Amino acid sequence: MSLFIGIDSGTQSVKAIVLDLATRQVIAEARAPHALIGGLPVGHMEQHPRDWTTALDTVLREVAAKVDGSRVRGLGVSGQQHGFVPLDGQGEVIRPAKLWCDTSTIAECAIITRKLGGPKAAIRKTGNLVLPGFTAPKILWLKRHEPENYRRLRHVLLPHDYLNFWLTGNYFMEWGDASGTALLDVRRRVWSKDAIKAIDPKLAGWLPPLSGSHEAAGTLKPELAKRYGFTAEVVVSAGGGDNMMGAIGTGNVTPGVVTASFGTSGTIYAHAGRPVVDPAGEIAAFCSSTGGWLPLLCTMNVTTVTEQVRALLGQDFAALDETVQATPAGAGGLVLLPYLAGERTPNVPEGSGVLLGLNQRTFNPGQLARAAMEGVTLGMNYGLRRLAQLGLKAKEIRVTGGGAKSPVWRQLMADIFGVPVVAMVEDEGAALGGALQAAWCVAIREGNPKARLTDFTTGTVALNEATRCVPNPANVARYRKLQAVQDQLSLALRDVFTAQRKLAQ
Repeated sequence: MSLFIGIDSGTQSVKAIVLDLATRQVIAEARAPHALIGGLPVGHMEQHPRDWTTALDTVLREVAAKVDGSRVRGLGVSGQQHGFVPLDGQGEVIRPAKLWCDTSTIAECAIITRKLGGPKAAIRKTGNLVLPGFTAPKILWLKRHEPENYRRLRHVLLPHDYLNFWLTGNYFMEWGDASGTALLDVRRRVWSKDAIKAIDPKLAGWLPPLSGSHEAAGTLKPELAKRYGFTAEVVVSAGGGDNMMGAIGTGNVTPGVVTASFGTSGTIYAHAGRPVVDPAGEIAAFCSSTGGWLPLLCTMNVTTVTEQVRALLGQDFAALDETVQATPAGAGGLVLLPYLAGERTPNVPEGSGVLLGLNQRTFNPGQLARAAMEGVTLGMNYGLRRLAQLGLKAKEIRVTGGGAKSPVWRQLMADIFGVPVVAMVEDEGAALGGALQAAWCVAIREGNPKARLTDFTTGTVALNEATRCVPNPANVARYRKLQAVQDQLSLALRDVFTAQRKLAQ
């Protein structure tokens, strides 16, 4: 039977899994790290795309050595969203990619928003606000700050599109990842002429034509197929952003399922059969990589915060869990505003981290560790409550990512969210999503136009019931009060953040 490879290229590494469609089991895995470019000014976050392709080549070689390559039929790529990969006319990378977590484009967001007619007009024309994390302001940043590089620009790709280009030689973009650029009219799934004009009318010729998420980016280049021992007919599916593919990998392909990803950043999202546009712009009105829509909230600071606290305390993961477990819920009133990299939901790009409630009783490792874990989860709950206001109320949340591996953190999630949480059997949800989308794409290409993603997620995606946590009513009540404090603190300090950032420059 057929094998399908799923790739997840994230901020820290590239991961690959091989799915055996006959047994619905993952039979091989590999991972290769890559790094951020160091020494950049505050707010600038960049990577070399060649590091992604080097890591991709490494993991493909590794998994290919573990399976019968002649059985591999398709490959699907998940990639970090919103990054800007600028290419010249020959397809060469012009400069390093600016990433989703780059907040250096605050001025460009303001310029584009003004040209669109203001925030409400931006939402009306595209479905989303123009935020620093998105791709559109990064393009304008290049135009304003590196005009020589901008003059060379002929192709705009997102990170997963660039990996598809490396694999197939084709310029390709699908609805899901494209909706995170702030250049797409998400209601109609077409490029927004107004958003493009706000940057440069020529940009219309530098964006790939849009394709459906069920379509193929192409077939694997012959030289790559030979290198990995695959046949010449291996299909590379459309792929998508990491959240879109994570939705597929957690079975979030029909209404009623809510997924939370606790990784470097944090996301919570749900499937919808129609566009869900937030009039306030706090929930991203994304398209999915399934043909539907994926209303999504994103916070910039999750495991980046807990990892820095863990390093500060000199603890391993087990020790950090024990420290948090031994500290009562609420951390004695110590509240962390976890904006170490600014924040996206709520939109506070100039924000910084703040600890409220430090005193002789709370200034200790246990309270600091607990406050960090609680602070980032309360930050995600801010957006979860907004999703509920838009009619997408969770009854259960499927959790994935590094944070979901911690039993202590899962219980904390359940208490803060106020609903049960459960982890997945296969935690590499984005990579699994890539493999499942590839299987769906191949089925359609081979003459089954009625194939549905649920044909492949059912029987493959599974909940790990041993990880299920239900809310503790006493802790739920305590966290509601802490949530109000964190929300009030965030609102009160936004003007202060702006003033403080100017001092730091």
